Amino acid sequence: MLALKAINKSYGKRLILKQLSLTVNDGEVLAIVGPSGAGKTTLLRCISGLEPIDSGEIDLNGQPFDPYRNQNQDSVIGVVFQDFQLFPNLNVLENITLAPILVLKQPAATAKAKARQLLSRLALADKERLYPYQLSGGQKQRVALARALAMRPQVLCYDEPTSALDPNLRQEVAKMILSLKADGMTQIVVTHDLAFAREIADAVKHVTAL
Repeated sequence: MLALKAINKSYGKRLILKQLSLTVNDGEVLAIVGPSGAGKTTLLRCISGLEPIDSGEIDLNGQPFDPYRNQNQDSVIGVVFQDFQLFPNLNVLENITLAPILVLKQPAATAKAKARQLLSRLALADKERLYPYQLSGGQKQRVALARALAMRPQVLCYDEPTSALDPNLRQEVAKMILSLKADGMTQIVVTHDLAFAREIADAVKHVTAL
């Protein structure tokens, strides 16, 4: 279980998150919804350790957890970014295996075998030698998901996963999230799309601009 208690976060004098609390249970999907500027992405960056919180507490499985200080320890929190953030100079297989080899210290053969399993599951088995510029938006998203899953996270977060996707791809993303839920993956989805949130989530947390 991941629990945030009375989280505050500011940039300079601008308060972004004020006394925000939420809980997501193991194996659940929590959707965080709200308009642009409400702090959804900032919240996701704090949960994933890309930004430190100013005050409050984050607990993981009942124990205090600081994702900002623990971000290099076996990727407890994984993130699929809105802009994918794939390395343009690396092919698909290299994008997925880079962090497991460097951070998790997996042997290259092991990392590649696990990456190919993920690619097969995500219908990308024939794309491993392609580079990001050769992929469609939906394919890039699945590669970003495979890269996050390769780090064996306990919690997987998504930043606006349906942004700029056509209806077919939107349904594809929903199926991926629900498939991972069936496997027991705890997931947090940041989105402005309330209908999508209701489709995939066990609980919905609304945030509003301060």
